[in-house]
Amino acid sequence: MIKYFQEIIEGAYTLAVGMGITFVRMFRRRVTLDYPYRSLTMTARYRGHIELKRDEATGQPKCVVCMACQKACPSNCIKLDGQKPEGAPRKVLTSYMLDFTTCSLCGLCVESCKFDALTFSHDYNLTSMRKEDYQTMDLLRRVGGAK
Repeated sequence: MIKYFQEIIEGAYTLAVGMGITFVRMFRRRVTLDYPYRSLTMTARYRGHIELKRDEATGQPKCVVCMACQKACPSNCIKLDGQKPEGAPRKVLTSYMLDFTTCSLCGLCVESCKFDALTFSHDYNLTSMRKEDYQTMDLLRRVGGAK
């Protein structure tokens, strides 16, 4: 019988402690943001999705189609294709496909690229209801000059 009353007193005590913490926090500044209207600023070291870098002078991708990123990817989400035009010193990227739905963001592709052609994006708000929005298959259009 005594144990029964001890448990009631301990329960009331822990309830009072919890309510006291809630009461104190009620008057402090909010930690959350009104998300659609405000967003956080990402730090410089934030690792978002993978992006293909472009040469600043020409606007063309820096990728030389060495396939190192495709071989290093454990998720097999990167597919590259290229061709070597006549008189060109190296291959030119013709197709670049990165499927974000299977990408694990491990960064092995970025680390394996010796030509500094891949980087992490600073975008973090990547929401969509369509799977097609997460597949970057339109690089053929972008390679032609439009960004």
